[in-house]
This record gives sequence, C-alpha cells and structure tokens, in this order.
Amino acid sequence: MQLKVLIVEDNYINMELMRSLIQEAGLTPICTGSLFEAQQVFSNSAPEEFLCAVVDYCIPDAPSGEAIDFAIESFLPTIVITASQDDEVRINILKKNIVDYISKESNQMFEYLTRLLARLDKNKKVGVLVVEDSRIQRSAMTSLLRRHNFITFEAANAEQGLQVFKEHSNIKLAIIDENMPGMSGIQMIAKLRETYNEEDLGIIGISGEENTGLPARFIRGGANDYMHKPYSHEEFFCRVLQNVERLENIETIRRVANSDFLTGLPNRRHFFTQVETIQKTEPEQQSLAIIDIDHFKNINDTYGHDCGDYALKELAVIVADYFSDYSAARFGGEEFCVYFANVEHQKVWQVMEAFRQTIEQKELIFEKQSIKCTVSIGLTSYTEEGINGMLKSADKHLYTAKNNGRNQVVTD
Repeated sequence: MQLKVLIVEDNYINMELMRSLIQEAGLTPICTGSLFEAQQVFSNSAPEEFLCAVVDYCIPDAPSGEAIDFAIESFLPTIVITASQDDEVRINILKKNIVDYISKESNQMFEYLTRLLARLDKNKKVGVLVVEDSRIQRSAMTSLLRRHNFITFEAANAEQGLQVFKEHSNIKLAIIDENMPGMSGIQMIAKLRETYNEEDLGIIGISGEENTGLPARFIRGGANDYMHKPYSHEEFFCRVLQNVERLENIETIRRVANSDFLTGLPNRRHFFTQVETIQKTEPEQQSLAIIDIDHFKNINDTYGHDCGDYALKELAVIVADYFSDYSAARFGGEEFCVYFANVEHQKVWQVMEAFRQTIEQKELIFEKQSIKCTVSIGLTSYTEEGINGMLKSADKHLYTAKNNGRNQVVTD
C-alpha cells in the first residue's frame, strides 16, 4: 500500500507542484485547500496510512498555524511551508513539534521537500544513539529525532552507550556529550573507533563548554562533527541529516564498487574479499561451488543478447534467495560462485542439488516465449591451497559435469 501525504495549501500552483513531486516519490497526495477540508478528509483515514503532512502556515480559515496544530494532534509528522520571513512566525513554528519548515521564497523549496519526504521513509530503518547524562537534554534530542522517524536509543553514560552498541546493529549515528560521569565523550569515541570506522558509523560530539579547542579535540578523536549547546532546531537537523546522508553516499559507492552491474550480486573482487575475511576466522569446514548455465550461448544465439541478460538476472534472483546465508557472487559470463563456511559438506551438496532442481523446473518468459535453463555445478571441500585451490578443484568438477551430460552436481 502506498503511503499518503496530506497537503494543506490554498495556493493552487503550489498545490499542483507538490502533488506532482509527491507522486514522483511513489506516494499518494491527499490535497486539501483549508483546515476544514483537511479535517473532513482525515476523519475518514487512520494516521498509519500517512507518511506525513505538508501544511501551509497561513491559510484563510487557519491564519496563525492552526492547521499545523491539527496535523500534529493527528499524530502526523508535519512539514510546514510558509511565505513569511518574520522572526516571530519562525519562532512560533519552531515551538511546535514539527519535522521542519520551508520558506516559499526559497528557490530550493520543492527540492528540499522532496529530500525530506525521502528521508522520512528511509529514517525508519536508521538507528541513532544519544549519549547524554542530562535526562532533560537526552529526552529533548530523542524527541527531535523521532519527529524524523529515526529509531532512537538512549544512554546516560559512556558505559551504557557501549553496551547499547553491542545489543543493536542498526545504529548508524551516535550523538555523544563530552561531560559525563566516568568515561568522557572523547574517550568513548576513541573506544568506538576501535571497532567502527568513519564509513560505518557517524559520530557527532556535543558540549556546553566554552572551550575553543574542544571541537578540534572531538574531530581529532574520531568524531565526524561537533555541536555546541545550546543549538538551534535547524542546526540539529542539518547536522544529523548531513551525517546520515554522508554514510548512505559512502554505502552507495561501496555497493556500486562491489556489485555486478547486471545482476546486482557481489562481483568477483568482492567475493574474494568476503572469503578471505571469513577464512581469517579459521572455519572448521569449507565448501565452494561454481555454477555454470548450460548451453548459454544457444540462448544468446536463438533469442538475442537481451534474452541472455534477462536469463542471467532471473537466475541471479534465485541465487541471491537460495544462498542468502552464504557468500554468493556472479563470477563472470554465465558463471556464479558460492562459498560455504562451517556447513557440513553433505548438507552443502543437498543445497546445491535442490538449487539445480529449482533451476531445471523454472520457466522463464521473455517476450511471450518460454525458455528453460539448466545448470552444471562443480562442488569441492578441498582447502589445502586456500581459495585458489578450492576454485581449481571446483572448476575441475564443473568440467566433469559438462562432459558427463550437464545438468548435474559433481563433487569430491
């Protein structure tokens, strides 16, 4: 079900522009031109159907932000748009529990709104830890974060914060105060950086100290950013979002570098990195399988290369699903490779045989034509010469499977 966005805006041009960008974002716009209309529409809906509300500060039947209050009281994350640049209006808006506000006079209004809508959805999977000994300040920060749909965690000191990290793997950002009982914020950051590098965890240091050298100490100690208390609502969100998006950009670059462009599976280079990392743990049992699509050249020659690409992508989906608990990759051409650690060889053979049968029974439909594929598989548990020795052994078994009629698993 597509989530909805409630729009409360009396300007028709702005309404249509917002309707368009919300639809482009894969959301359903619910457009209203007054507070009364919004109340009528929302009375027939449930809050969980909505991602958020986008509300004009001043509309004819709600000239002083009453429509904002309605959206907030309806438990909707609320983004405010306003034509006023008056400081009193800004302060009045920020007193409310809003996500953010956007000036209509800004050329970036609609671009920023699109970004906010995307973030409200993405943030549902992002954990943020606040480490602050003041309960009031800790609660204030987590309250702000929840407005943006972040998953929030709290700790009153560094020791508690380090324990939270052990218990939750979805924390992408930590906001850490310097002055806490026991371990200081900077000491905690140093401890975290022993495990988490700057590509995996963002850290914002905070302090109310009037120490001009403190920001540099935080950054040198491993923090990505720094905020001085008291900070404004706008600064808080700008720094949080900037750090979360930096991590996402790094992850995108990493994924592109490590993925096969056609199938989305890990590529050959990343496969070797994964296996070498696992082998450092000295697993008791190891197996490796090379999967090759039978007569793949005939598919390309008969139906065209577009069909060949389609077949590769369809089989890659099955590979990703079947071997989600193991290390699988597209090795090149029509070959895939799977590595198993600490799994009995007999079980690995059973998994590979079940996979072979699944492919044999799979019907691919390309441009209304039915295509059948089979695969040959070479499987080995030979580990004497490391990963290269395993590849040679599996490749030898694959060659045997091809020579013996294809569509079979050959193992040690």
